[in-house]
Amino acid sequence: MGKLRILSKLGDTTVQWDPKTGAEEAVREAERIFRQEISSGSTAFRVSGTAPAERIASFDPQAEQIVIVPRVAGG
Repeated sequence: MGKLRILSKLGDTTVQWDPKTGAEEAVREAERIFRQEISSGSTAFRVSGTAPAERIASFDPQAEQIVIVPRVAGG
């Protein structure tokens, strides 16, 4: 099961899909959200088990989990 987590000031939003069942609509929606968030300045990380998080620039439907972090502004 793949999972896209979008962190924001509103909380943590999750979109899930199962790449094995060919749930193409859910994968397309997750990819659309991914592209939208990246284009607005957010950063994406692929997270898998105990391995260190890996920054990614393109959507990976085979990823176990992708976490989108909004741009952080200093003050």
